[in-house]
Amino acid sequence: MGNMAGESAAGKIAKGARSVTIAVLLSRLLGLVREQVLAGLFGAGFQMDAYVVAYRIPNLLRDLLAEGALASAFVTVFSHYKEREGLAATWRLAQKALGTILALVLGIVLLGELLAPFLVKLLAPGFSPEKWRLATHLTRIMFPFLACASISAVFAGMLNTFRVFFLPAVSSAVFNLVSVCTGVLLYFWFVKAGITPIAGMAVGVVLGGLAQVGIQVPALKKRGFSFRLGLSFKDPGVREIFRLMFPMVVGLSAVQLSVFVNTYFASFCGEGALSWLSYAFRIMYVPLGLFGVALSVAVLPVASSQVARGEFEALRRTYISSLLMALSLALPSAVGLLTFSEPIVKLIFERGRFTPQDTLNTALALSLFALALPAYASTKVSTPLFYALKRPKIPMVSSFLSVTINLLVVLATLKSLGFRAIALGTSIGICAQAFFQVLFLSSIVRKLNWREFLAGAARILLASLLMGVPAYLLKARVLELEGLKLAAATLGVIALCGGVYFALVALLGPREGLYLFRSLRKR
Repeated sequence: MGNMAGESAAGKIAKGARSVTIAVLLSRLLGLVREQVLAGLFGAGFQMDAYVVAYRIPNLLRDLLAEGALASAFVTVFSHYKEREGLAATWRLAQKALGTILALVLGIVLLGELLAPFLVKLLAPGFSPEKWRLATHLTRIMFPFLACASISAVFAGMLNTFRVFFLPAVSSAVFNLVSVCTGVLLYFWFVKAGITPIAGMAVGVVLGGLAQVGIQVPALKKRGFSFRLGLSFKDPGVREIFRLMFPMVVGLSAVQLSVFVNTYFASFCGEGALSWLSYAFRIMYVPLGLFGVALSVAVLPVASSQVARGEFEALRRTYISSLLMALSLALPSAVGLLTFSEPIVKLIFERGRFTPQDTLNTALALSLFALALPAYASTKVSTPLFYALKRPKIPMVSSFLSVTINLLVVLATLKSLGFRAIALGTSIGICAQAFFQVLFLSSIVRKLNWREFLAGAARILLASLLMGVPAYLLKARVLELEGLKLAAATLGVIALCGGVYFALVALLGPREGLYLFRSLRKR
């Protein structure tokens, strides 16, 4: 009975993850288009380095407050109210929570506008005075994006509770589309007007955030939500959201501290280092979206409901199946990026102001980032279970462990490896975090079927390694090509490797390796 429940839960997660995967894939691809535009127009140098830091400041707070702690806490409490208190009480909670959160975030935005010069100096002390002034200007333009992201995260949490996954996930694609179109239009206008053109991309970020909020409004109205905002710090539900948020914020602050550390040291690594690392991480965001974000979003509502009903046998099965689903995309993605990073970077970015040397340096960073993909996948499945079990302090401690190891690796290798030390430290830190979480989760949720997991993971690893052979053998020939021939050859090799991998998974197993694609095959 428990196993059947677990299978059913795994099916729900796979269905939700499929919806999110399609939407997030679209978003990531549009994000790559956005980075292509930035690379072509600005390359990897003065303006782009300033933009990376300026965008990173509100983005750090967004990841910390909006898409991290706020989203997870809101979904947990909202799911509980929906299960036990009824829909009317749930919507009242949403109105009070949204108004209270919005008031707090607007205060943070105002503070950020005032402190922008200090924040840029703190984050990138290696900048020249000219680059510092430009980064400060861009930071002030983009800070209101934090308010848009916070509202969008609350809206997404409401819709996820109703098993609506595609629309909230695709809202990020809308953000990328609007921001890049606005940025390109303003670029040409600003060049003619004698205004620093990178400022157009900053304006596009804010307008993209507004579009991300707006696209979710009709779906919420359709499900009965009315925008009568309240302000209540004393409401039990609102207080529960903030109570859950606090340890999550502390835990996620470690992740943001890691980003801060990386940016701090990268600012001393010479012109272009920040840009290379940013471009590399943007490419890695595509597979991260395919399994990480998708499964994290889909697991939390299912796990929260199972814990609320006391279905712990189903929870065990849910966790093992979700881990295997995550690894079924994480491991082949890691192998693919390790063996074929340079042709991928060359195809996506090498045009305009982006030089072959920029391609090589970005590919080196990407290869090192890719080492952490399987570990990152694990954390995206484990962390929601800790939140569902009301144990948010464990992810918090694991995050600080990750930061500490990251910092130690960077300090030990920065002189010898330069900017590559930052990518290596990030990956080793994430691996340590994943191991720590799995260790503690297995002690809380006992009797997990690790034998099944290890058998499935070994088959996925074997299929991934065999998949990497064609990529490794064909890499040199592909790098000799240019233009359409390069595009055709790169995409052809990726398709060939993908076909080899999924054929092997279909032959060897595990069944979770194909879960995310079953509905597409049926359709």
